[in-house]
Amino acid sequence: MLASGGLDSAILVADFIRQDRDVQPVYVRFGLAWETVEEAHLRRFLDTLPGAGARPLVALELPIADVYGSHWSVSGTEVPDAHTEDAAVYIPGRNLLLLAKSSVWCALHGVPTIALGTLKGNPFADASRDFFHLVDAVVNIAMDWPLEVVTPFAELSKTEVLERGHGLHLEHTFSCIDPQDGRHCGRCNKCEERRRAFAALGIDDGTQYAAR
Repeated sequence: MLASGGLDSAILVADFIRQDRDVQPVYVRFGLAWETVEEAHLRRFLDTLPGAGARPLVALELPIADVYGSHWSVSGTEVPDAHTEDAAVYIPGRNLLLLAKSSVWCALHGVPTIALGTLKGNPFADASRDFFHLVDAVVNIAMDWPLEVVTPFAELSKTEVLERGHGLHLEHTFSCIDPQDGRHCGRCNKCEERRRAFAALGIDDGTQYAAR
């Protein structure tokens, strides 16, 4: 399972554990500006899961700075803020890159399924069902391995996913693209999306924001 540490993928990990599924979280390090903080949050969240929980996190290295150059996700400058359209946070080809390396890892380790926390209404081409079916086919040909990419939350909104996270230690999840001193900045597009989801449900948001 691709686990980023955000609300969606963290809740998906917990959902699979509740279903008594064998869960192997995988984190891919691109060298993006927020990854050190994000990965630390993810590890803390995984440690809170009940029972045997998931297997120990596997971290794969896929440096991308030579491709992305000065893109805000690498440079940390001109980060999309709370007033920016959601399309501005698109990271070019991210799902393609995530699945390229993780699918090879899965084939070599006998893992038949990769799960992503993709949500309903995601407008980007590399989050479509057609795209994921094509990835299945490519891996089947390239690695002779019957991999299946699944997106169990594809018909759910972020608020609906958050409802499924009731009782989890969601304060250890991380959604920010401009962290400040190890905390959510409170100003970026992703922080605003997170706040809206908690507010829509009227539940306590235990997130530590650097700015309110």
